[in-house]
Amino acid sequence: MSQVSICPTCGSKAKIKEQGGAITYQAVQDEEAFQKVGQLKKALQTFKSKVERLELEIETLKSRQA
Repeated sequence: MSQVSICPTCGSKAKIKEQGGAITYQAVQDEEAFQKVGQLKKALQTFKSKVERLELEIETLKSRQA
């Protein structure tokens, strides 16, 4: 994932890239940001589903032991 910071020149959010000791800033476009947010939401939903499934499995195992 890219590092994001405030550009010292224009004050907008920008991706930081360091090449040979020189730091370059590239403005984050709205479309890019929306894509990343969509990807993160999708990943979060996947992990949430896995957690719910595992919690159900744990409850099942606990009830079998009792």
